[in-house]
Amino acid sequence: MTDFLYELSAQVLELANSKQRKISTAESCTGGGIAAALTEIPGASSIVDRGFVTYSNTSKFDMLDVSEKTLEKHGAVCEDVAREMAEGALKFSDATLSIAVTGIAGPGGSDHKPEGLVFFALAQETGSTKIERIEFGPIGRSQVRQKTVIHALEMLKEALSH
Repeated sequence: MTDFLYELSAQVLELANSKQRKISTAESCTGGGIAAALTEIPGASSIVDRGFVTYSNTSKFDMLDVSEKTLEKHGAVCEDVAREMAEGALKFSDATLSIAVTGIAGPGGSDHKPEGLVFFALAQETGSTKIERIEFGPIGRSQVRQKTVIHALEMLKEALSH
């Protein structure tokens, strides 16, 4: 883990702790990377409630209650699935804040869903869900995954700063 990633994770946990918030993650393209970054920090167990790694479509609807209709209509990489993943992570955890990611790390993709496309959803117990779509470009699987973890942590940090 880089010093930057470690420090960012520590900042997220410090903010969450100061506001008595718990975090859950719902991850597809990062395969648990966000939860791994957060739990690298000592004391994370009091803040990180759980992480869902839902790589397959079946796991998305089995574990997070993502609608089969949504998956059939839009595929796994879309705004609606990211939203349902984040909201499901809240529903099936004791967290007050959740972050979800779904994307195409590569190689591959299409004109409509290019390599490097990632949807982020941040859901809060207040009922609000923030969605972001980022196209990192064809920078390679490892780089897309790393940038996705960093951006997800930055979204958590921003939400906890308000």
